[in-house]
Amino acid sequence: MKSQYVAELAEGSRVDAPFVLRAKEMHATRSGEAFLALELADRTGQVPGVWFRPDSSVAAVPVSAVVHVTGTVTRFRQIKRISVESLRPEERWDPDDFLVRGQRDETELLDALRTLVGSVSDQELSRLLRRIFGDKVFFARFKTCAGAQSYHHAYLGGLLEHTVAVASLCTHLADEYAGVDRDLLVAAALLHDVGKVDELRCETSIEFTDEGRLIGHLTLGVGRIMDAARRAGIDSASDTLIRLEHAVLSHHGELEWGSPKRPSTFEALLLHHADNLDAKASGFSALLSRASRAEEVWTDASNLFRRPLYAPRPAEDDRPRPVVEEGQHLGMTA
Repeated sequence: MKSQYVAELAEGSRVDAPFVLRAKEMHATRSGEAFLALELADRTGQVPGVWFRPDSSVAAVPVSAVVHVTGTVTRFRQIKRISVESLRPEERWDPDDFLVRGQRDETELLDALRTLVGSVSDQELSRLLRRIFGDKVFFARFKTCAGAQSYHHAYLGGLLEHTVAVASLCTHLADEYAGVDRDLLVAAALLHDVGKVDELRCETSIEFTDEGRLIGHLTLGVGRIMDAARRAGIDSASDTLIRLEHAVLSHHGELEWGSPKRPSTFEALLLHHADNLDAKASGFSALLSRASRAEEVWTDASNLFRRPLYAPRPAEDDRPRPVVEEGQHLGMTA
């Protein structure tokens, strides 16, 4: 583990630690002096950096590389930053210093995923699910992939956590509303974000791949589903498969939100709302947690919801407690 993290940097302190180089851009002051504007990050957050008269070798350091930074924490226009004195590629580093991992137990989530996959009785959908999640190379990436680059489940294991949550919600929705094809809805929920494995790269930070930027996870996911269906011997013209494709392609809900089609089946509609609910709830919870750690009752407005959010402190539990004499235990007599 490294000795200094972004969240711990105090104004005036010396910096001598590795960070991920998220961005770099050359600028000039009004007097014409060159300086490099940087964005540095680790698992606890990000901080801007500024390097006046930078070393020319920095041009060869790619964005997303881990770099060792020395300098001092300063403040400019009320914003904390690192005034950089040197920057060089870091040769050895621990990925856990730079990428956040989910808090939920992975074994518990994997057990839940297996149960959900096993609950699908339709033969075609069951074969398809087992073909996709039985691919060892894909599954190794799936269970560690982030759920998104930012806003919700933006941490290692986030995709697995989000998938289990959405599929679990869909099992309840299928029981609540008549006329829903439960197997189709649950299968669509389990597969709706499989394209994230190809859309996101999780190495030193969560970044979009070229495929992710140019094509997007909805289309990438359907491509993966159709390839698996072909290998599983499922007819591409199958009504079930076509409805599954539609649910995956339309799960963002609106054209302006990235869906090429809007939901036109009951299962697609329910999947969209389950996905949106889990994403928004996760994003909201993360914002409240950050506010609580900073001992703030309100967040700022620069977030997914575009408004300040109320983060009340937990109420004190003032219920009377029984007095336990030394040598006694609650519920037992001496």
